[in-house]
Amino acid sequence: MEESVSTALYDPEQRCLSPADVAPTSWLKPKLAIHPRILSASQPSIGSTQPLLSRRQNRVSVDPKRRIHIETQTVTAVMAEHMSQSELDYPFRLLEYVNGFRVSKAIFSACELGVFDLLLKSQEPLSAERVARELSANVDGTERLLDALVGLEILEVETTDGKALYSSTDVANLYLAKGSSKSLHDMIIYQSQTIYPLWNNLLDAVRSEEEMLKFMGLMNNSWILDGHDIATAFSLSCFQTIVDLGGCTGALAREMAKVYPSSSVTVFDLPQVVETARKHFSQENDAVAFQTGDFFSGELPDADLYVLARVIHDWPEEKCLPLLKKIYDTCKPGGGTLVVEAMLFENRRGPVMAQIFSLNMLVQTEGRERPPSEYVHMLNEAGFQNVQVCRTGKSYDAILAIK
Repeated sequence: MEESVSTALYDPEQRCLSPADVAPTSWLKPKLAIHPRILSASQPSIGSTQPLLSRRQNRVSVDPKRRIHIETQTVTAVMAEHMSQSELDYPFRLLEYVNGFRVSKAIFSACELGVFDLLLKSQEPLSAERVARELSANVDGTERLLDALVGLEILEVETTDGKALYSSTDVANLYLAKGSSKSLHDMIIYQSQTIYPLWNNLLDAVRSEEEMLKFMGLMNNSWILDGHDIATAFSLSCFQTIVDLGGCTGALAREMAKVYPSSSVTVFDLPQVVETARKHFSQENDAVAFQTGDFFSGELPDADLYVLARVIHDWPEEKCLPLLKKIYDTCKPGGGTLVVEAMLFENRRGPVMAQIFSLNMLVQTEGRERPPSEYVHMLNEAGFQNVQVCRTGKSYDAILAIK
């Protein structure tokens, strides 16, 4: 069965979609956000002599009671003036810092496996299968690790006869291969095996929370940040009833309710999740309803649109397909599902954060991050033929499939 897919690129400036029919293997890439320096070289920094002298001069004539307030306003204004507008709109750099531990662990794991030593010794690019065989590792996990290292510009990749071949950069050969005279290998191994585990205890002396509550807090923060872009990726006003399957705290559902006030929005999740959400994440005059159930084993509530946000990536295809087929069978004509995930490029060479997320799925779940074509294939297999893809340019992208 031929897959027919239309894609749409979300324009954050115009706040609208520009649909275009393209071949199934062609996908529009997101706009790239360029981060200018917070302070340009031609401007004095916040801590430079000139601003300090200005503040000292101001102190002569300023009432001491008002001094702190005025100086705080001044520094805040200077920081805001020089901060990248794109960073204020969406914290790309901050998210890089927050996810930095995954980057560290990818490098640590590659060192411990001997990836850099093998590539240096081979003197030629190697396939993921060859690397996995030489290191007695899993091919799928090895390929994901190598792709992430390519995204981090630690490795390089070239395609020969349709096969990806990996090689080290000069930096990796110099600092990450054990045999180099400037190798940091021993330091990295110590960081990975001794220091890294200790950092897990950093907050133990402050407070202890249940794992589920911490995970729900993570999900809540994610949709507070990205929920609006997902809710507006497509026009969903035609769907009168929206059910967020596995909607957790209801953060994404609340964004949906805010954007589409004429629609009723419900979170459908496990009983213990709903109970915790009501206890810790409820809001006064909440526009979102909660309903308990298990979307894998139980019946689905009636809805015009089912949202699956960060659900499909948790599972292998053989477990996802029955769920998607259940949604298709439950949908009325014109109904559909909105799939939200961090999607890889079709060549799997980025975005780097999606590559890192895919490694994270290897560690935590049975799933993986996928390119749009794999999600489209599963939706087609489930019965959905009208499928649209939207790259938001942020952490998560959206696919809308209509019955």
